[in-house]
Amino acid sequence: MPVPLYEAKADFFRILGHPVRIRVLELLQDGPMPVRDLLAAIEVEPSSLSQQLAVLRRSGIVTATRTGSTVVYELAGGDVAELLAAARRILSVLLAGRQDLLDELRRTEAAG
Repeated sequence: MPVPLYEAKADFFRILGHPVRIRVLELLQDGPMPVRDLLAAIEVEPSSLSQQLAVLRRSGIVTATRTGSTVVYELAGGDVAELLAAARRILSVLLAGRQDLLDELRRTEAAG
């Protein structure tokens, strides 16, 4: 029995649901990067990065190329970068709304 589209979408978002994976994807928006550079930028244990890269690779979101002992990762397609940009726009709106609420709360506390 085929998986309903909404379940496939939920699985996709679960794959993205880890801070290290999101950071990797953000870094790879600028182009391919070797694992050593990802490690330096993210500052996690090598085993943790390796585990998260494996999840992204298995899902097909990133690809890996090995040259000698160097493994270079890159986004499998440009749509992921567009998704991350959309997430930034959505978060900007959500956080701006919270800031307005916080400002209003502070004004009412100061007045009362």
